[in-house]
Amino acid sequence: MNKNYHPSWKHILEESFQSEYFPLIEGFLEAENNLWKTIFPSEDNIFNAFTLTKYEDLKVVILWQDPYHGEWQAHWLSFSVQKWIKTPPSLRNIYKELEDEFWYHQPNHGNLSSWAEQWVLLLNAILTVESSKPASHTKIWWETFTDSIIKKISDENEWIVFLLWWNFAQEKKVLINTEKHVILESSHPSPFSAHRWFLWSQCFKKTNEILEKQWKTPINWEIRDNDEQMSFGI
Repeated sequence: MNKNYHPSWKHILEESFQSEYFPLIEGFLEAENNLWKTIFPSEDNIFNAFTLTKYEDLKVVILWQDPYHGEWQAHWLSFSVQKWIKTPPSLRNIYKELEDEFWYHQPNHGNLSSWAEQWVLLLNAILTVESSKPASHTKIWWETFTDSIIKKISDENEWIVFLLWWNFAQEKKVLINTEKHVILESSHPSPFSAHRWFLWSQCFKKTNEILEKQWKTPINWEIRDNDEQMSFGI
């Protein structure tokens, strides 16, 4: 397994890579590949959520369950897809909320890399999935891996904004010290639940207000069309 990540995450990730359970994850994925099963994302991209976002500059964490399971859909950033893939319904609702809050027009793609480059960690709690089988890798220790990362982020930092959409993400509240950090909750942006609590939640504006109170630069949440992409760099 290729473990690509930004050097700023080394002290966190290496401890998990050296744990007793991590070889079990590697062994499972190797066995699945030997059975010619299609696993998303590709091996080179499993840890890329930790590549675009530097640890010491982290501002926001957006947590989701696992990668998209459709052909070519899976990106290494939660809720994000490659630019040539049709924008999924949940992400379209995220764009609707941004349109309501900031009057942004809805872009023609679903790549959220520009958020990651502004220190928003787009983290899937489960980092791999079998093609066409959502939540198929829920029992292979990935949550132990990402739970430890969430807790270390909480322990070592202050005033990170955690956006927890849906019950699955909200179960991670026990890992977060709310005396040092802020949690913003809502329903999942899925078409089945977005109208309950996500749409009109003002979660992105609230996040920026919290950051500004801590003298941090707010996030530019606008996603430009393919021919208008901005580069923030790291």
